[in-house]
Amino acid sequence: MTSPQRNSIVCFSHLRWQFVFQRPQHVMSRLAKEGSVIYWEEPVVTTSAARLEVRTCDASGVRVVTPHLPEGADGTEQLRTWLDELLAAEGPDLELTTWFYTPMMLPLARHLHPRCVVYDCMDELASFRFAPPELHALESELFERADVVFTGGQALFEAKRSRHANVHAFPSSVDRAHFGQARGPQPEPADQALRSGPRLGFFGVIDERMDLALVAHVAAAHPEWSVMMVGPVVKIQESELPRAPNLHWLGGKSYDELPAYLAGWDVALMPFAINESTEFISPTKTPEYLAGGKPVVSTPIKDVVRQYGSMQRVGIASTPDDFVAACEAALLPPTAEALAEVEAVLSAMSWDDTVLRMQERMAAVPASTRRSRPVSGIQNSGLPHYDTLVVGAGFAGSVLAERLARGSGERVLVVDRRPHVGGNAFDELDAAGVLIHRYGPHIFHTNSQPVVDYLSQFTEWHPYEHRVLASVSGHLVPIPINRTTLNRVFDLDLRSDAEAEAFLAERAEHVDPIRTAEDVVVSQVGRELYEMFFRGYTKKQWGVEPAQLDRSVTARIPTRTSTDDRYFGDRFQAMPKDGYTRMFENLLDHPGIEVRVGVDWETVRREVTFDRLVFTGPIDEYYGHRFGRLPYRSLSFRHETLDTEWHQPVAVVNYPAADVPHTRVTEYKHLTGQTHPQTSITYEVPSADGDPYYPIPCPETQALYRRYEALADAETHVTFAGRLGSYRYYNMDQVVAQALATYRKLTEAAETELLSRAG
Repeated sequence: MTSPQRNSIVCFSHLRWQFVFQRPQHVMSRLAKEGSVIYWEEPVVTTSAARLEVRTCDASGVRVVTPHLPEGADGTEQLRTWLDELLAAEGPDLELTTWFYTPMMLPLARHLHPRCVVYDCMDELASFRFAPPELHALESELFERADVVFTGGQALFEAKRSRHANVHAFPSSVDRAHFGQARGPQPEPADQALRSGPRLGFFGVIDERMDLALVAHVAAAHPEWSVMMVGPVVKIQESELPRAPNLHWLGGKSYDELPAYLAGWDVALMPFAINESTEFISPTKTPEYLAGGKPVVSTPIKDVVRQYGSMQRVGIASTPDDFVAACEAALLPPTAEALAEVEAVLSAMSWDDTVLRMQERMAAVPASTRRSRPVSGIQNSGLPHYDTLVVGAGFAGSVLAERLARGSGERVLVVDRRPHVGGNAFDELDAAGVLIHRYGPHIFHTNSQPVVDYLSQFTEWHPYEHRVLASVSGHLVPIPINRTTLNRVFDLDLRSDAEAEAFLAERAEHVDPIRTAEDVVVSQVGRELYEMFFRGYTKKQWGVEPAQLDRSVTARIPTRTSTDDRYFGDRFQAMPKDGYTRMFENLLDHPGIEVRVGVDWETVRREVTFDRLVFTGPIDEYYGHRFGRLPYRSLSFRHETLDTEWHQPVAVVNYPAADVPHTRVTEYKHLTGQTHPQTSITYEVPSADGDPYYPIPCPETQALYRRYEALADAETHVTFAGRLGSYRYYNMDQVVAQALATYRKLTEAAETELLSRAG
């Protein structure tokens, strides 16, 4: 006779059970009603021998496990031994679930084979002060192993949903009965009893998430108020706490004591700092305060604004003075409507209901399947499988897809949200039959023979050397500036390179060091030419003054003393003979490649399984804009067909003047060599909104990108490529070269992995 299956959950947490008046205690207590729950705390450092403390919570039946390890000891093996012994005692027919509140506990449980792995992500732990450097890598691994991911709020859901196919937002609920005690008479805590005047209070951990200056400002604005700060001080020094006669730091309290403190307050506070450590928090104290019958005043935490910001009993304030004003308003008697609104919101916030819905999500995970891949969605034999999913059918995605399919024999799925391949290089016949570039002119040029050789497999070439004129002071003159430009603009007769060089040297201004786009130009040609050709154009293009942009923006534009009027000096300059779109179609024409356009990749990822993801979209979008949006400049295009054979003498005419809204006009027949009785042109207008085209090059944006790059470096099955995936202003040939180099790295990594397995 076989023993009945025993459901057991091992919960790995970074929080002490006695301090958990948030989510883990409520969730685990309810799950313990249906099976065995082991709550495994992070180790306690001890000066004595290693030991394992196991106690049972009388109220819930949860077994709380606290390892004690000597200082400096690497106790991983010891911890695993203790864990295995505990699980062995559960019996041979154990139906195990591992539940992680922190990725840092993953090394302890890697060897287990649970039916279900849950990652219950309450906070963006990587943003907290003193976050361990290995946290990013461990979280990536946990995403690989997890069958289902829960997040503690909507903002965190948006940050995590792109990293797993089975993510669900579960904002924390509230123990209404417990905190509702604050609505009736409570014994006054001794350390709060003698505080006079209106009382404004906070309970929770006091750490780097607290805006200490704001707390001090509130106390100083109304000396007659008593500001009560209840909670342990963590990761900041006691000496950092502001002091005032009416500001009281009462230390940590137990969960059972909180209603008594809350009962004595007139206003409940959430004075959180607005910084990276609070960007994704969803404070449980908002409904707890409301359940206790108190009005709430908070800084603009995203999830608080989103979930509670419209409520009359919740004030949101962005500045210290507004925060004080909101506290003053909260002291006024509430309306019946406001009180009824609170009851309606709280009625839908049952912990029992939350846990039930979590269990439903867990039950939906097939017991026979395991997530062994980080991005493929829950593996199911009924779903089509691909070796690689490529997101984006532009240069980076198409080249990598071709190489992986043709070069490595992989089965590749390419998806793009646009209804066509080719990315921004897409070209098409317009209504008149003229071949145009829908997203502005794309002129191919390179000094890389390997890039030319590679692309020449998929297209023949139409020779073309690009020339651009600038409309300046009533003249159409060559740009980049050359000797012809100088002669026409200044009515000169410079006849040699030396004469032109001397002319420019007289106007150049000494700039040291050269840091900005303005510095580059002024140091080469002086301020008059800078104002004439560069300042207006650059400001229109980027939306900021050139002095605010990195030097790379204008360093790529040469100044010539010769009469060479070509825009580029590369050895190879040509256009795909039959257009870019045909070249992309040839690239992707392989039996191992499937292409789906006009689809969103997050939808597709739930419909297929795959081993690797190549992501060529915006890297910040992949991570749910976790650290904020990387800024881009966009473009809008106005296409026109004219009933004339030619409109302008060259393919592109620039308009540097600030009072002209467009930056340039393109006439495509110059580029393509097409013969047609009509001509089509495009006006190009930069904008702040729209599809991302140009990463904005400045120190601030690079610092933000490096934070996303750190996340990308920790990925094991995701590769970022292309201009958007790398947040770099690449030319087309550079994107192709990067894609080819990325393919070589992927191939080398695969060979290394095979050798290691064979060994």
